[in-house]
Amino acid sequence: MNENALNANVGLKLRSLRLARNIKQTDAAKDLGVSPAYLNLIEKGKRVMPFPLLWKALRYFDQDPEQFMSTLGEGRVDEALAKLLDEPLLKSLDIDPESLQSLSAEPKLAGTVAALFNLYKNTRTQLENVLAQLNAEERARTQSAPGSSAGPGLRFDYSPFDEVSDFLQTHHNYFPELEEQAEALRRDFKLGRLLTSAQMVPLLEERFGYRVRFESAASGSSVVRRFDPENQELILSPDLTEQPLKFQLAASIGLMVLDREKLVERIVGAVRTRHAETQRLIKVNLANYFAGALMLPYGDFFKEVERTRYDVELLSNLFGTTYETVAHRLCNLSDPKRRGLPFHFLRSDIAGNISKRYSGTGIKFATGGGSCGKWAVHLAFLNPSQITRQYSMMPDGTSYFCFAKVQLQPIEGSIVRGTAYSIGLGTHAENAKYLAYGLPTTDLRKDAVPSGISCRFCERTDCNQRAAASYRFAFSFDEYTKKDCFFSPLLVHEAGRGEHRNGEGRNGHGNGNGEHRESQREPPRVESLDKPSRRRNN
Repeated sequence: MNENALNANVGLKLRSLRLARNIKQTDAAKDLGVSPAYLNLIEKGKRVMPFPLLWKALRYFDQDPEQFMSTLGEGRVDEALAKLLDEPLLKSLDIDPESLQSLSAEPKLAGTVAALFNLYKNTRTQLENVLAQLNAEERARTQSAPGSSAGPGLRFDYSPFDEVSDFLQTHHNYFPELEEQAEALRRDFKLGRLLTSAQMVPLLEERFGYRVRFESAASGSSVVRRFDPENQELILSPDLTEQPLKFQLAASIGLMVLDREKLVERIVGAVRTRHAETQRLIKVNLANYFAGALMLPYGDFFKEVERTRYDVELLSNLFGTTYETVAHRLCNLSDPKRRGLPFHFLRSDIAGNISKRYSGTGIKFATGGGSCGKWAVHLAFLNPSQITRQYSMMPDGTSYFCFAKVQLQPIEGSIVRGTAYSIGLGTHAENAKYLAYGLPTTDLRKDAVPSGISCRFCERTDCNQRAAASYRFAFSFDEYTKKDCFFSPLLVHEAGRGEHRNGEGRNGHGNGNGEHRESQREPPRVESLDKPSRRRNN
């Protein structure tokens, strides 16, 4: 234990002894023969406790010196503050136990800090719930009347990531300035098709004056790349294998090019963003785009894409990069003179969380999280060693050909410790014939898997995979009639006659006037909020 921590522990324990005996600080200082201000500094751990004074204080508080000294290393922290050590926010602020020990010397302040932090957490949770509810109601309102003149409305859950996605959509995920910069670097350094990390390290040093150094991150940290502008160093994790190492080096070069050429300002222009973080996220995406352009040069890559018929696995082997990197690059082929097929891109984990998405085909993604369980990107986890392929048909009749593959990166031989992602690509169904993975079909409506955007916004009335009721239907159910999935809406003609409803048998009671209530003879109606219901005449 260092000297500061020892002083803090001594002061904290003496203060605890004094408070336990209800002795005022001024009275204790008088009895010990010191000033109240000096005793206050001692209790806060800001002054060294002289041994004669400590001995006198222990006799004053009737404490055994040996027992007192043996407990100094325990470093007790206020219980409320100790719980905060595990909070992600405090971890990000790097508040160590010794700092909390010092804070524990002020009981009222410690309690106030803990109370305020918990109040912040509760308020944040309530705000997120309210925004989620408002957003759901707004989406339901605007989508319930597609023919109305109502605008898109506010997007209460419009995050910086959504803003970046819209930015990429606006530019069709194609940035010729970055393509030119990447091509110029390849030409200046005479780089071949298979780019290696050993080739990129001299490029960083000669062109940008940065030295590459490998250093393990601090214990508990997962940082794999860090710039040190003061020493002109790029520090990388020694645990990076060749393919991720190449990408980190290429993305680092991309950041330097963006800064030197002021490309972010030129590309983004005068566009105003809603979130302060959006500009930095755009910069990260542009740096990653540059990395793809450097490792997979447009001309050579496009030629091989057409030759191999978009065989992502083969392309990853030809260019010595990952399946995901090639899948990303396929979404960049929007040069008017050499345009590739339009693709949408998804990256999902085994729980169905989508961490990356791009719509080059016009497919709509749910903004509130979640997606259709019938999509190939999710089904790929059932056969992780193979490419999962399927035709998918949306409720409006739009059809796609989708394929996905699981990419595993174990750590210490464990997938749980590592990562497992499914990388999904999709294009319009008529483009399947141009793909090496394409499936033959003579009847698309028969072969396509019925799917949707997400359960909350799906118009399908019969889906055995539904996980929630749709906002597009007024949710109601008949306890006597059941579909194969509880959340599928029950249509008017599908419901039971209702003779046994509300405890009434075949000879059910009337309304007291010898008349049966008409409402009890009618089946329950579940009507679409988007379209007029088609009622069947009985």
